[in-house]
Amino acid sequence: MTSEEPSADDLSAPTYYLNRELSELSFQSRVLQQALDDRTPLLERVRFLAIFTKNLDEFFMKRIGGLKQQIEAGVTERTVDGRTPREQWEEAIDKARPMFEAQAECYQDEIRPALADAGIQIAEYDDLTPDQQDQMREYFETSVLPTLTPLSFDPAHPFPFISNLSLSLAVLTTRNGDDPTFTRVKIPQNRPRLVEVERESDENVTYVLLEEIIRANLDLLFPNVDVLETALFKLTRNAEVRRNEEVAEDLIEMIEEVIEQRRFATAVRLELEADAPESVTKLLVDQLDLDDREVIRLAGPLDYREFMDLTDLSRPDLSLVPWSPQPHPRFQTLDSDDIGVEESDSIFDVIRRKDVLLHHPYHSFGDTVQRFLDEAANDPNVLAIKAAIYRTASDSKVIESLIDAAENGKQVAAMVELKARFDEQNNLEWVRKLEEEGIHVAYGTIGLKTHTKTALVVREEEDGVRLYSHVATGNYHSGTAKGYVDLGVLTADRDIGQDLVKVFNFFTGPALDEAFRKLLIAPVTMRDEFTDSIRREAEHARAGRPARIVAKMNALEDPQIVEELYRASMAGVDIDLLVRDICRLRPGIEGLSENVSVKSIVSRFLEHSRIYYFENAGDPEYYVGSADWMTRNLDKRVEAVAPVEDIDIREQLRFILELGLADNTTAWEMQSDGSYERCEAGDDPAIATQTVLMEQALAAARDDTVTRGIPAEHEHVPETLLVESAGHEDETEPVPEPDEVSESDEQAVTESATNSDPRHVLDSFSEVWYVPDSTHYDYAVRTPEGDRVYRKTAEGAANVVKRLYETN
Repeated sequence: MTSEEPSADDLSAPTYYLNRELSELSFQSRVLQQALDDRTPLLERVRFLAIFTKNLDEFFMKRIGGLKQQIEAGVTERTVDGRTPREQWEEAIDKARPMFEAQAECYQDEIRPALADAGIQIAEYDDLTPDQQDQMREYFETSVLPTLTPLSFDPAHPFPFISNLSLSLAVLTTRNGDDPTFTRVKIPQNRPRLVEVERESDENVTYVLLEEIIRANLDLLFPNVDVLETALFKLTRNAEVRRNEEVAEDLIEMIEEVIEQRRFATAVRLELEADAPESVTKLLVDQLDLDDREVIRLAGPLDYREFMDLTDLSRPDLSLVPWSPQPHPRFQTLDSDDIGVEESDSIFDVIRRKDVLLHHPYHSFGDTVQRFLDEAANDPNVLAIKAAIYRTASDSKVIESLIDAAENGKQVAAMVELKARFDEQNNLEWVRKLEEEGIHVAYGTIGLKTHTKTALVVREEEDGVRLYSHVATGNYHSGTAKGYVDLGVLTADRDIGQDLVKVFNFFTGPALDEAFRKLLIAPVTMRDEFTDSIRREAEHARAGRPARIVAKMNALEDPQIVEELYRASMAGVDIDLLVRDICRLRPGIEGLSENVSVKSIVSRFLEHSRIYYFENAGDPEYYVGSADWMTRNLDKRVEAVAPVEDIDIREQLRFILELGLADNTTAWEMQSDGSYERCEAGDDPAIATQTVLMEQALAAARDDTVTRGIPAEHEHVPETLLVESAGHEDETEPVPEPDEVSESDEQAVTESATNSDPRHVLDSFSEVWYVPDSTHYDYAVRTPEGDRVYRKTAEGAANVVKRLYETN
């Protein structure tokens, strides 16, 4: 090891860790790239313009808002990457600014003209015909003007309150040459932003933006004055408003206060039209107590969220092929007597026979999870239903099922997390509804968010009470289940059920048990269990046994886990990470992480599932659940991750991981400096993860012989992960016993130990290695104990040979 290479005792150097905020912005840049890429269908590009706006709004409200709070509180403590809150705040805003500019430029120069060419006009008001302008003026006078409330700022009126994320028009007026008066006009959110001017069909439609209609007709709003200047602006406020839960007498009251305080929170960003008058800019900056760095000037629309409405147009020529979630093959026969399933079978009979893996949005949420809860609510043999609700739809059928269950005499308990950010109001309303129905509701736990996605059904059966569990990676939300990629396991495993009993008892009881049979539960066992698994892989690698980690998650942020992965890589563990979003780890650093790869998949659905694979010397372990490798998930939330033991489900998880690693179309690969390069298929067959999984779900739903949710095989996806504990014996090449290794062979290895050519080592001792039937490993080395050690490179195999057979 050179002096520049890291040592095992010095893994805290800031240079080894990427910044959380900048890593998040790097992901948002990949999201924006979907809009910038002209290979993306046009209306899909529009959709990603809207998604990028929504994502950056939340980033500024949560992350920039939190940093600004720390700065104002005088916090100077550095993060693991060596930055103070102020340094993070400055770098994050500076990195975000050109992204906003790229978004605006893309819309003006590419997307808007392309929409016009396709017959979808987003017209300037001045470009409308006189008849169309008359039509819009009448629309303004009858449907918009009555909703407007101009708020002036002058000696008789205080500066108006400007709500979070509101789009506003600043208007400077004068009367009889007096000093200009500033007036704020809020663009009403209960009126369509894209106002339809004319429609012949979905192929030929013209819109104009609401703010332009208002701007063009201000004389009706401000009679008898002269309008001097106008400027569109949008304000973002901090969402990091917190209260001390331990002193709050009523958690519901506290959450209501937080929601109210958020309306008046500190401003963190001001977006302005590029040509906004300097006088308006200065007034807003001064009155809102903003820093010049927080002002972002942009050409064109300041907010693209409502542009999502354009994707509802029936324009298949401009859109992706529509996707409808498919029925799960295991449940398709519940209403028939096909394939030996009795007509009277219930969903519980199917689960009891064999665990079921659900994969949304490839599988229908309504026909799987919702059906599970519906049948439980109406099954006379069900005694109790318990569910943990983090986010759910505003018209949630999940909640309705719980209410139906209570009305049918079941014991029902619901854990509704009131602190789910931006869903607090929706969850409050459901809490009240559930309590009105006499359902036991827990609101959360002091100091912890409940993020676990679990449900438990208790059922009386002939052989006694049986527990049916749902452990998932996604929320009980029918809407997001159509756009988020999530996994869920339905199982009758009694150990998992008993573990969930303990978890649900904690929600309404005094403390969380610290002993579980199978589930990894945060914050009590999960961190230690994952840490032990990573360290075990390192020990296997040092001992020459098969060692590999493959993990799919939303974010890898926890510094301790990153350090453990670095140590495992240094020990020789191959580590492949599919991390959608934040990743603090830097791959490809010599001597530290050259055995680590990091990929991020960005496509039509939001990748949200978590899968963890540990090769464990040929006895692999698979896990799925709600937790990312983030400090908040491991230490500050109640999370549940379940081991997967069913062979068929392991096959499906294996395929999902291998597919992601093989993706050469929608995947981005992280470089050692933290930047990402998009994977390109080149001359190889194109592999796009979500496209393949849609095809697999369709094939499974249409083939009566398929009982898995996905077939889990593809000609261009190599099988490199182990599924079950199995011997590695090769009958054609028996494993030599230790005494079969001749003294001359040992001497040959010893003499070659100093030789820099790994082929010389392997050629000198050819009897203890071979080329395995594997698309991931090129070399397999037999150990004196009769095991196998797999390596990707000749150098790696030679190092194993030297370590195992060199005489001391």
